[in-house]
Amino acid sequence: MTITFQSLVADKQGDEFSLTVKNQAIEDLPEGEVLIRVHYSGVNYKDSLAGIPNGNIIRNYPMVPGIDMAGVVESSTDSRFQKGDEVIATSYEIGVSHAGGYSEYARVPADWIVPLPQGLSLKEAMILGTAGFTAGLSVQRLLENEVTPEKGKVLVTGATGGVGSFAISILQSLGFEVEASTGKDSEHVYLKEIGANRVISRTDVFDGKIKALGKQTWQAAVDPVGGEPLASVLSQIQYGGSVAVSGLTAGTKVPTAVFPFILRGVNLLGIDSVYCPMETRQKIWEHLASDFKPDSFEPFVQQEVTLEELPAVLPDLLEGKARGRTLVKVI
Repeated sequence: MTITFQSLVADKQGDEFSLTVKNQAIEDLPEGEVLIRVHYSGVNYKDSLAGIPNGNIIRNYPMVPGIDMAGVVESSTDSRFQKGDEVIATSYEIGVSHAGGYSEYARVPADWIVPLPQGLSLKEAMILGTAGFTAGLSVQRLLENEVTPEKGKVLVTGATGGVGSFAISILQSLGFEVEASTGKDSEHVYLKEIGANRVISRTDVFDGKIKALGKQTWQAAVDPVGGEPLASVLSQIQYGGSVAVSGLTAGTKVPTAVFPFILRGVNLLGIDSVYCPMETRQKIWEHLASDFKPDSFEPFVQQEVTLEELPAVLPDLLEGKARGRTLVKVI
């Protein structure tokens, strides 16, 4: 008997773009060793771009978006995974050139799959999703570069987004003093609830003028913003400090001088969650299930939506309306 199920499908033919829930069959799915019954997904910046006609994320149409998924193995031709296993799959080509998590079923290469670590439920894993994974990877890279609570405060930019929110929580749980930067005055209570010691405005970080070197304000920073604000952050990092950068919501050009690097020994750490090696990927998920795990996931969930409700909320990240995470309950 042919299994039919629902998927959110983005399609673009000429100037016509559509984003609709459609019935599909297993035969419609791309090749892969593991068939997953998807329980949860999430909304990331890439997913919001996939939901618009000129987002330049999807490589071929039609496509099922959703770069994250957590679910249960339905069948597998790879010995590493058995029917009934709970698993996570994020990034790689998922939701970009390989059908993604906005579907009741997904077929994925085994090499892209992480067993769900003990300490996390499927729902918690997708509240974290790529945003939480990127935050965890950012903090781990800072720790590996000798950033410690004793050396001073850590800045988190784009603080109300998914990466920023989880970075605040992780840093706070590890004993750091955290300053959260945001342009949303209404979210100060939220940011303090999840662990920020102090909330500052975007203009406190970047007032429109970039100095070659500024006051040494923070020992380190987690930055999912990029652009000119990143150049300003670099000029204000303490001697020997580090900045973990993972995003470009403020643009791709970083007009910095060489001085922070050669006069203060500042490290600019690139964070890539897409092709992160599996050994590191599993290590970060283990952290997220233990010492990086929030005490409560409730504050991070802005909303929980169904596949049918997704098209209406996907633009929120692009419009600056998002706070924390939007969780997608697939089944």
